[in-house]
Amino acid sequence: MEEGSVKGDIHDVVVVGGGATGLACARVLAKGGKRVALLERESRVGGNISTRCDGGWQTEIGPNTLIMKPPLYRLLEEMDLLGEAQSANPDAQKRFVAMDGAPVALPTHPLRSLNNALIGREGWSQIVREPFVKKSRGAEESLAGFVERRLGRRVLERMVDPFVSGVYAGDPQRLSAQAAMPRLVAIEQEYGSLIRGGLTKLWQSRSAPSELPAEWRGKLVSFPTGLERLAERLGEEIKTHGGEIICDCDIVSLEKTEDHWQVTDSTGRCFRTRELVLAVSAPVVVTLLAPLDASLTVPLEEIAYPPVNAVALGFRREDVTHALDGFGVLIPSIEKRRTLGALFSSTIFEGRAPDGHCLINAFIGGRRQPEAAEGSDAEQVRQVLYDLRDLLGIRGDPVWQQVSRWPRAIPQYELGHLDRIKRLDAALARHEGLSLVGNWRDGIAVGDCLENGRKLGERLAAEG
Repeated sequence: MEEGSVKGDIHDVVVVGGGATGLACARVLAKGGKRVALLERESRVGGNISTRCDGGWQTEIGPNTLIMKPPLYRLLEEMDLLGEAQSANPDAQKRFVAMDGAPVALPTHPLRSLNNALIGREGWSQIVREPFVKKSRGAEESLAGFVERRLGRRVLERMVDPFVSGVYAGDPQRLSAQAAMPRLVAIEQEYGSLIRGGLTKLWQSRSAPSELPAEWRGKLVSFPTGLERLAERLGEEIKTHGGEIICDCDIVSLEKTEDHWQVTDSTGRCFRTRELVLAVSAPVVVTLLAPLDASLTVPLEEIAYPPVNAVALGFRREDVTHALDGFGVLIPSIEKRRTLGALFSSTIFEGRAPDGHCLINAFIGGRRQPEAAEGSDAEQVRQVLYDLRDLLGIRGDPVWQQVSRWPRAIPQYELGHLDRIKRLDAALARHEGLSLVGNWRDGIAVGDCLENGRKLGERLAAEG
């Protein structure tokens, strides 16, 4: 059997999975002087972070933006990427939600929300009572139940429901408030009110010294060549510090010996390591660990991954009458359309469409309508156009189009999720030298994945 280690008989750490989490973990380990190898099944690193260019069109197949927070700022600064970071267009601050067949802008300031149609009298009648609603004493609650109890059905249907569709492609009736929105639950438990807690935290944030320069605070960012630049730079850092990256490496088996793990790929290459990190999706973890221990795989088998398709449509600018003066439009389920929402990609960042054109990136499928992701590319385009024509005033057909499919898109943090992770961690404690990490736990956003990978890397670097 061919030996996969080129720096000795055994690695300190092998990381399986070259997405954001695995890259961040391997980078920290390489910088710490560990003999680390990152193994990636595809021909490139980045995982769901994937940018495609076709002539003058540039699209993101997975995540579209990053939110600049202190951990991300420090990472970009350390990697000399701040100078390349591209801030979103100020026009992209506005968000639209479909209401009765028309896009309505979400309020951007508390005073402007008083007469906002999305909230209406029905919404305000519940919001003004929110500070007097008793906090929950239960162990877990659906996100829909949490929001309706505190803010009412109107806010749930018109604001939270579309937000959940945009972030999770999920169903708020199934998502766990404690797992999917832990900060909201923590505010309720600490302050007894979302409004009181939100105002207190806003005052605290304004009076405390910021960890970010003012020009970066809360900004949405990408790079002129797309988010894939972040993955490329993380890979460069790993190699610069002596780590290995091996692509086209499809792992087929794992084996635990007395003092190390043995990882074998589809070509017969064998990698031996003292510490093994699986930074892959829950279904891949299940496939790899099923022969080892069922107690590791059962909790992960319970995590749903609905299909989502990204449908990118390019138009002549004069063929879309909407100003596209925002981040995009979300479509609540109450509107009875199949498309979850759409981003105004050429508004958010420059350089995404040829001159005189605009790029709209729509999403279809998700937890509530997985069947909507079925059908040919042409059928997907037709459905999105049907759903968006009246909302955005689309008069012509697209001059460019691209359909990208994620059969297993976003892991759902549904009711029982925290218990699943607890059971998994209990089983994992019996397997020395094995770590499991990914966007199926502790946050689905790219920023969460980068930070979770960094923390794991630092812990492993400090242990040995």
